[in-house]
Amino acid sequence: MIPSEKKILKKIKEGDIKEFEVLFKDYYEKLCRFAMVYVKNMEQSEEVVQDTFYNIWKNKSTLNITTSLKAYLYTAIRNNCLQELRKRSLDIKYENYYKSHSVNESISPADELNAKELSGVINTTLNSLPERCREIFKMSRYEGLKYHEIADKLSISIKTVEANMGKALKHFRANLKEYADAV
Repeated sequence: MIPSEKKILKKIKEGDIKEFEVLFKDYYEKLCRFAMVYVKNMEQSEEVVQDTFYNIWKNKSTLNITTSLKAYLYTAIRNNCLQELRKRSLDIKYENYYKSHSVNESISPADELNAKELSGVINTTLNSLPERCREIFKMSRYEGLKYHEIADKLSISIKTVEANMGKALKHFRANLKEYADAV
């Protein structure tokens, strides 16, 4: 990393919002165009770039960049675009599955009530988790990220991800025990 980038990174780590804004303005348009190559949608490209910068700012104190700042940003955007494409693919799969199964099956009012009740218990359980644990669980189960991807994205160790997932799953097992016994 060149000295000027080290200086910029040091200021950002110290919470210098002006320096962060300069970095954002310098790279925003270029990174949006780069993201377009992957996601093929300008709105999503902008969202990926904004989310990446948000995560950089959020994790500024633990940020550890060993390559050039430019290489780091482009790699982060590429990885986040690929994750967005995986998420989009999962959404399409679930949507298609739902469409194909909901047309052929009629849901009884009792089943619908049970599903709503279960959904409520799941949401309550999820919201009762500590913030970091909840964030990790959502990234794993809702976004389909692998543990190492979560660790990279949050700048934490894989062991921390594993520990938080273990805690979340134990919490879910305890709160959903009556539903598991009923099935």
